[in-house]
Amino acid sequence: MIAATYAIPDVIVFVIASLLMLVGAVFVITMKNPVHSALSLIMTFFGVAIAFIELDAHFLAAVEVIVYAGAIVVLFLFVIMFLGVDRDDVDANTPEPLVAQRPLAALGVVITVVGIITMLAHSHWVTGATAAATNGVPTEGGNNNINALGSAVFTTYLYAFEITAALLIIAVVGAVVLARKERALDLVAEDA
Repeated sequence: MIAATYAIPDVIVFVIASLLMLVGAVFVITMKNPVHSALSLIMTFFGVAIAFIELDAHFLAAVEVIVYAGAIVVLFLFVIMFLGVDRDDVDANTPEPLVAQRPLAALGVVITVVGIITMLAHSHWVTGATAAATNGVPTEGGNNNINALGSAVFTTYLYAFEITAALLIIAVVGAVVLARKERALDLVAEDA
């Protein structure tokens, strides 16, 4: 039997990842607001991603963050907002809790767009099928499949991923608009 040795940084990372997963999972179950539960689910997924990074499974960590924490939870939030299960019986005349949330959101959009444009202007990304081809030649570390997949995702299929992200954002905005319209119609019906 081989005795396993553990480095202290590995144990610390494992404990942090485990705490993130456990606390996030408990919050998913115990939170009364479904939006808070979905955000706790994101925390759980980040804990799993940290555990994958510790195991040198970087691709799985990236998939965990991009697919699960990104796309799946966004769809959960879409359904939560569309069904309206997150709303409480709040008076329509109640002011919004964050006074400057709309200007801050607009500022966040501007900063994000400027950041993306700056990143694209200073990067040397190429597009096209030839950019992802390795012709079977192993790359550094022998990870030619992962490198080819990463190159394909960020070159050949970059626009498809960007369009998918835009569609998910449009779906979330649509859910918010539909939820607000239904809430306004409910308030008009109550006043009548």
